[in-house]
Amino acid sequence: MDAADRVEQEIEQVVSMLARNPELGHIRRDLTSKLVRFWPVYSYLIIYDPATQPLEIVRILSGYRDVAALLK
Repeated sequence: MDAADRVEQEIEQVVSMLARNPELGHIRRDLTSKLVRFWPVYSYLIIYDPATQPLEIVRILSGYRDVAALLK
């Protein structure tokens, strides 16, 4: 299994975990005023809406990007 496959597998596992426990993520008021939560996976951020059922993944972004600008 190469690195990209490991990252993809980890993201899938985290999304499943967050779907069962949506309040686990972090609120990041420094990045957005939207009611979303964040969970890091390697250098990526999973951004999701904990109030949705099924869980809505808003974005998956590289942490190297300007996340605050992308979430405006």
